[in-house]
Amino acid sequence: MRIALFQTQGSPGDVEANITAAEEAAARAKAGGADLLILPEMFLSGYAIGELAFELAESADGDSARRMAEAARRHAIAILYGHGEHGEGGHCYDAATLVDARGRHRTTYRKAHLFGDDERTVYSPGNDLGHPHGLNGLRVGVLVSYDAEFPEAVRALAAHGADLICVPAALPESRRKVAELLVPARAAENGCFVAYANRCWREHETAYAGLSTVAAPDGSVLARAGRDEDMLFANIDVPAYHRTRDASPYLDDRRPELYAAAE
Repeated sequence: MRIALFQTQGSPGDVEANITAAEEAAARAKAGGADLLILPEMFLSGYAIGELAFELAESADGDSARRMAEAARRHAIAILYGHGEHGEGGHCYDAATLVDARGRHRTTYRKAHLFGDDERTVYSPGNDLGHPHGLNGLRVGVLVSYDAEFPEAVRALAAHGADLICVPAALPESRRKVAELLVPARAAENGCFVAYANRCWREHETAYAGLSTVAAPDGSVLARAGRDEDMLFANIDVPAYHRTRDASPYLDDRRPELYAAAE
C-alpha cells in the first residue's frame, strides 16, 4: 500500500476551508499513487483554538463526516482525518475517523491519553484503543498524537496484528524528539510501520514541529518532512521486512504475566 501524509497548518477555526483543503489533498495524494491519505490531529477545526474546538465539534455521522466520506469516494482514496467529536452525555473527544476509498466509515477512534490542561479542559479521554482494521490487504491501527508516546498503546495494536499504525498529530516544536526518536523506536520495537502526520507552522502561541515521519519495522525512516507544509509519500511493503521481524521477535517473546505484576 502507498500512503500519503499531508503536513499542514490548516485554517484554524474554519471547517469549510479545511474540508476544501482535504479535497485538494486527496486529489494530490491520489495523483501520487497513494491508497491512503493521513491528515493531522484536529484537522477539520484546528487544534490550539481552545473552547472553539468544542463548538466546532460534530457527531461522528455529522455533515462534515458525510462530506469527508464523499471526498474519499470521489477521489477513490481512503482518508484518515482528525476532528472533534460530540459524543454521548455531552462529552467531546479529540477523535480520528478512517473512511475507505468507497467512502465507507471504518472506525472513529477517540484519543485515550490527553496532553496537558488545555486538552483536558475541552475533551474527555477515550476508553478503548480499538483494534486494527483491514485496508488494502493490510491491518491498520489508529492512535492520536500523545497516544503514540505510550509504548503500551502501540504494543496493544501491534499485538492484535497491526501492520501499520497511523497517528494524526499536533506535536509542538518543543517536543520534536517524539518525531525524531520515539516514532522510529515504536516501529522497531513492534515490527510494524508507523505513520505520524503532524501539523506545521503556528496556531496562536503554539509553534508546531512539522517533522511528519513514516518509520519502517527496522526503525529506518522512509520519509520525513521538514518544518514547512509538505506532502510525504511512502510505500508500505510488509513482506520486505519479514526478516527484520524474524530477527527481532519482540511480540513472540513477550512475557505478559510479568508485566501485569508491575501495574
